[in-house]
Amino acid sequence: MKKKFLALIMATAMIATLVGCGNDAEETATVTETETTEEVAETTEEVVEVTPVTLTVWGPSEDQDEASGAWLPTMCEQFAALHPEWEITFEYGVCSEGDAGNLVSQDPSASGDVYFFANDQINTLIAANAIAELGGEAADYVRNTNSEAIVNSVSVDGSVYGVPFTTNTWFMYYNKSLLTDDDIKNLDTMLTKGKIAFPLTNSWYIASFFVANGGTLFGDGTDEAAGINFGGAAGVEVANYLIDLAANANFVNDASGEGVAGMADGSIAAMFSGAWDYATLKEALGDDLGIAQLPTITLNGTEKQLRSFAGSKAIAVNPNAENPKAAVELAKYLGGAEAQQKHYELRNIVPCNTELLATEAVQSDALVSAQNATFDNTSIIQPFVAAMGNYWTPAANFGTAIISKDITKDNAEAKVEEFNTSLNTSGVQ
Repeated sequence: MKKKFLALIMATAMIATLVGCGNDAEETATVTETETTEEVAETTEEVVEVTPVTLTVWGPSEDQDEASGAWLPTMCEQFAALHPEWEITFEYGVCSEGDAGNLVSQDPSASGDVYFFANDQINTLIAANAIAELGGEAADYVRNTNSEAIVNSVSVDGSVYGVPFTTNTWFMYYNKSLLTDDDIKNLDTMLTKGKIAFPLTNSWYIASFFVANGGTLFGDGTDEAAGINFGGAAGVEVANYLIDLAANANFVNDASGEGVAGMADGSIAAMFSGAWDYATLKEALGDDLGIAQLPTITLNGTEKQLRSFAGSKAIAVNPNAENPKAAVELAKYLGGAEAQQKHYELRNIVPCNTELLATEAVQSDALVSAQNATFDNTSIIQPFVAAMGNYWTPAANFGTAIISKDITKDNAEAKVEEFNTSLNTSGVQ
């Protein structure tokens, strides 16, 4: 460096000496100036500082598995190549989106700098000081590349807390050789055509019946004081419907993979699940695999629309990260269009980036169409108020009691009121 700087001084002196010495001197000066400029450029390149950075990234095992394309490490290495100013060492940990709220909040300082989470866990993570509010360019990026509903799914009081990478909901798979487009509009019609699998003992699914009949969760989903209302006459109507559903010879409770196995061997005509089962079902059924938004049910002679919980999965930044700038940039990249495209190609993770959704290839995909149609037409945003934590165990217990016949039409009214009370208390009944 010092030698090049000395050469620059000498060259400058030479130029000054040669000025006014005729054409030969001017030509010499021009050559000398050019050579000196190149040296200065080389010197400038040499002084770029590279900062060592370590980033701990927690994500689902499927995103790190080489058999599934190793999406996460691949994207991280591409990110590193785009940022030569950082010499990045990546350390990976396994944590699914659904487990992040519990694992990260236990000890945020020992958790991933960047991690994946399901949006309903935002309040838990905020309370534990385990998730950073995104501001500036990162927040603008989220708002400018997603629908309003998706942005709202990762926002609290107008502040953005994650970079979304997919919508998160469930919909219907069906066998086109067994059910027609008209059949799949109504669940009760479907039950007359073949066996239908539904995870009635899973609390993420059973709410769809109560919501169909006017049941509410925290008002519009944000009013914690309003509580959950699955009780009253409307709740009893739903309970009686579910008792009949469980008793139907064509109903199968999908508790341990019965739906996928039955769809694969042709014994089940339809099931309810999400994008995670697409690859297995597509391989088994090929062109006979149909995908659609949720059907209606016929309740006391009236058609009611089933509605699933919907939300998003996103990438968070830990406020305890030692390199917050690099962590924010990585989160933005992993939730960006390029990474979403690769996620979609490798694992059928449906993108939510508005630019990707507008492409012909994505729009023509039945999986994407069904998931987005469900999100837009037959779902409600899953509440993420703190009191929602009271919902999960009582709801699963209620479905289990329906299947085991502990709830009957004779005791349905009392059982529904007990259920509704348990949904609104911290104690499990």
